[in-house]
Amino acid sequence: MSGFADWINSVVQHLGYTEIFFLMALESSLFPVPSELVMIPAGYRASLGDLNPWLATLAGGTGSLLGASANYALGRYVGRAVLLRYGKWFLINEAKYHEAEALFLKNARLATFVGRFIPVIRHLISLPAGVFGMGLLPFALLTTLGATIWCGVLVGLGYTLGEPTIRIVAEYSHLLGYAAVALTGAFGLWFLLRRRS
Repeated sequence: MSGFADWINSVVQHLGYTEIFFLMALESSLFPVPSELVMIPAGYRASLGDLNPWLATLAGGTGSLLGASANYALGRYVGRAVLLRYGKWFLINEAKYHEAEALFLKNARLATFVGRFIPVIRHLISLPAGVFGMGLLPFALLTTLGATIWCGVLVGLGYTLGEPTIRIVAEYSHLLGYAAVALTGAFGLWFLLRRRS
């Protein structure tokens, strides 16, 4: 993982619109690229005049859509079949699958939009959207809107607060990731126990 982090840091030092697009596409798929380590430095570089903050935000938002769409397709064309066939090994029979599907689709638009602002959930929310067959157009629109707003917030932080913010985020972003993973795991365990009872 340290080699991957070093590679990200080297890319960030030469950050341009293409690199922002590519890294945010990875961030919105299943790869561990924290958006804070991409978009906050982009904002700082924009404050130096190296980048346009609006174009940097747009590059981040469209890159996020690409990565999220890959997860959506994975859920739609692989995950659905796997869950229906092997879900019983995870305490998910067909009835529970359809119950979960109805529950997700009832809140799909809100979950897809809000999920773009939550660490770890950002990487995963596209999978249930694909698995449960959320419409592609609302998925794409809400993903683009949520991701672009999030990228804009981070660019604004880097632009206004500067280099000290980059150092703080680089030092402590892993702690936020651990906390988000723990919360997600706790919620998943609670959900399974609740469904089982």
